[in-house]
Amino acid sequence: MAPSLLYPKISTPTPSIIHSEGNYLTTSDGRRIFDASGGAAVACLGHNDPRVKEAILAQLDQTAYVYSPFFTVPAAEEIASFLTESTDGKMERVFVVSSGTEAIEAALKMARQYFTELREPQWQRTRFIARKQSYHGNTLGSLGTGGHKVRRAIYEPILAQNVSHISPCYPYRDMKEGESEDDYVARLADELEAEFLRVGPDTVCAFVAETMSGTTLGCVPAVPGYFKAMKEVCDRHGALLILDEVMSGMGRTGTLHAWEQEGVVPDLQTVAKGLGAGYAPIGALLVGSRVVDALSNGTGGFIHSQTYQGHPVACATAVAVQKIIREEILLENVRVQGQYLGELLTERLAGHPHVGDIRGRGLFWALEFVKDKAIKRPFPAEEGIAQKVHRTGLEKEHCISVIPGAGVADGVNGDIVQIAPAYNISREEIELIVTRVEGVINDVFGAQ
Repeated sequence: MAPSLLYPKISTPTPSIIHSEGNYLTTSDGRRIFDASGGAAVACLGHNDPRVKEAILAQLDQTAYVYSPFFTVPAAEEIASFLTESTDGKMERVFVVSSGTEAIEAALKMARQYFTELREPQWQRTRFIARKQSYHGNTLGSLGTGGHKVRRAIYEPILAQNVSHISPCYPYRDMKEGESEDDYVARLADELEAEFLRVGPDTVCAFVAETMSGTTLGCVPAVPGYFKAMKEVCDRHGALLILDEVMSGMGRTGTLHAWEQEGVVPDLQTVAKGLGAGYAPIGALLVGSRVVDALSNGTGGFIHSQTYQGHPVACATAVAVQKIIREEILLENVRVQGQYLGELLTERLAGHPHVGDIRGRGLFWALEFVKDKAIKRPFPAEEGIAQKVHRTGLEKEHCISVIPGAGVADGVNGDIVQIAPAYNISREEIELIVTRVEGVINDVFGAQ
């Protein structure tokens, strides 16, 4: 019988997983694949945790679904309280959705509504400034905000025209020879300032950025002082700062919120992947006091809703996941094992002629591949290097899953793979990951 499922490549079925346990995925043809990517940096507790399954069943016994504009449930209140308390109250309210993309859509709408709640002429603010080689989701609003050329390409005619893009914080390729980090930060802040002035400072709702970049740039930590400088520009022009932590948040970089390491507090923040660890679809928009106050003193509500927002089962799942992370002190493990992962990747692969850069923080690392290391020349897009590394990793000789990313160098060319294992990973499992990744790279490129 012909397949009915629409695969990413229609004629190429993806491997069928018949069981998952801990860090391993078992395929229908008998392979045991080590999940070093957590899916898409999602499965932060590994797979098949009985405590999370118990919480899901308990919630199903209570309430499976209510419509959030009409009703609330204890699990929704509990996860919202956990999130606001985790920021020491700096983010005052939480809007729970079903994905990171939905959280970004809500953030864009919230930013626009914030300015409609203020007196004229603030109502004319309709624009957003984001970054090149960024990714904020695949719906039309979120895709239009992101700056990834290939993902946007065929949809450009139907994307909104109210977003402009500036350079990312990408020191490996963009810092000039002899330029200090302070000078680099100043240059990027000047670029943001110039973009505000170009489009009209009083037309911009917000600057949108991933606190630590995801797959379209490859786990690039911000240069020290970068986000402080960018927020100063936003504050000077009265615009909001939206930080996208869909991939980097909820512990992935070693603190529950990635912005805790940057010395800034956003006005709006999105989270998703590590919130529910893949056991249920969930994301959230965290709303800062400045925005909450404007809504409270204005219309008194958020003009936006979705059918599955605040889903009881998803909320109960997130509560269970976050309790496990806290009780098992897993953020400390993220920091310790993440440092070891970075050290081991550097020791084993930094000398490879086609590994141009190794970067990351916490359990969020990437390898950038280059054709010519001396001049950082990327492989051309048509060679599909990242996908080749990913596919080779899934073969029975290696049995490891990593996340491929392309277009990092200029939006079209440039390849990375990400490593984003579970927060409860052990030192021995870190060593296994690096050994298998090294084997894959040597298989694809030849041993160094």
